Amino acid sequence: MTECLLVMLICLGWPDLEEPKVETQSVAAVVTTVPSTDWPQFRGPDGQGHGTGEKLPSKWSEITNIAWKTDLPGRGWSSPVIHGDNIWLTAAVTEGSSLKLLRVDKNSGKLEQEITVFLVPTPGKVHSKNGHASPTPIVSNGRIYVHFGAHGTACLDEEGKILWKTTLNYYHHHGPAASPILVGQRLIIPCDGYEKSFYDGETKSGVTDFQYVTALKIDSGEADWRTPRQGRHSYATPLLIEVDGKPQIISPGGDRVSAYNPDNGEEIWSVRYSGYSLIPRPVFGHGLLFICTGYDSPQLLAIRPDGKGDVTDTHVAWTFKQGISCTPSPILVNDELYFVSDGGVGTCLDAATGKLVWKRRFGGNFSASPILADGKLYFVAEEGTTHVIEPGKQYKRLAMNRINGTTFASPAVSGKALYLRSDKSLYRIEERSKPTAKPKSTSSQSGNVKAEKGDPQ
Repeated sequence: MTECLLVMLICLGWPDLEEPKVETQSVAAVVTTVPSTDWPQFRGPDGQGHGTGEKLPSKWSEITNIAWKTDLPGRGWSSPVIHGDNIWLTAAVTEGSSLKLLRVDKNSGKLEQEITVFLVPTPGKVHSKNGHASPTPIVSNGRIYVHFGAHGTACLDEEGKILWKTTLNYYHHHGPAASPILVGQRLIIPCDGYEKSFYDGETKSGVTDFQYVTALKIDSGEADWRTPRQGRHSYATPLLIEVDGKPQIISPGGDRVSAYNPDNGEEIWSVRYSGYSLIPRPVFGHGLLFICTGYDSPQLLAIRPDGKGDVTDTHVAWTFKQGISCTPSPILVNDELYFVSDGGVGTCLDAATGKLVWKRRFGGNFSASPILADGKLYFVAEEGTTHVIEPGKQYKRLAMNRINGTTFASPAVSGKALYLRSDKSLYRIEERSKPTAKPKSTSSQSGNVKAEKGDPQ
């Protein structure tokens, strides 16, 4: 992965990199979203970045439209997940040796709990753009599922009690990144590591299973199935889709994306490509899966997911090779597919054909995945800048907003508020009648936090 360049390159009115291709005939389509004010997992209710917010702000700053700002302990790039009045996040403190689940009150911003889930004496190094608490938790039916890669996976109740813990032994080298997904009574987790890094030769002792996808029983954490696979390492979160009435788990590996049967882990189909360190989560719509292929020469593949076996030569509908994301996930809105490269080039394609609709240089560097809510697209740059874009066949930027700090975590939405995590703080952003010179800030060091150790290992 490229190094994080914290340099502001954002400038209003930068020219197109290419002349936009504008379609003259409009096509009506509706994006299906889950009608909920909760944000239960990475990329929201549908796992594809679609939220149901209303009257969300287009403009904000450190002193405008900030309901509260709460300091967070440690380091973490997991996105906020929301259920009712609670926001859950993970964090790694003391250089990653203490891995925590945090609970923040959605209304007041008060940090209510710091629950130590795992103690890891030697967590190892991570990439400069990663940390030991990057996977996003899942909240469902009164339980919170947290995953810290090879450091451990756990289930807690809403009071913060640890119900079970388990460890999946593999070598992720750059640190944990892929988030788990919940499929019925199973927690699906890709463990795409390797025996030895192919570019620096580093290894991890005691690892015998290097690459696999596993399903854990949600009531106990025991493995229900485990499917080995081969290829280069990956950090991508899977996506659950349905094809001809049957569910498929789409899990991209470093050089091969595979679809699995969630009941038993059997591979249904696969497509090969050239890549490694794949991070973007897939998106699905119009009968096509959209997969970004990772480093060093990323492509975007549109795949028909109705095949069997190796369908590389038969089921790739189209390929696009310019300005593809290595880290942020794409997003599908109506008939258009949007994505932004790590270096700040935004692109809109016709989803059915892969034809270019428009391309613009946003500026800045990007790791967070975009979301759609209240009819607006939010693209969050690492420099703390959010580009608010109106979806459509012609590029239209509604606003560009800046907060202090670095932002790698993807945002969340609930009701009339946007929740944005920086390297030090969590923000609740919503329309306010008056500017606030000093927005309310709750510090994690205030002494009001209920700290619980649980049963760390």
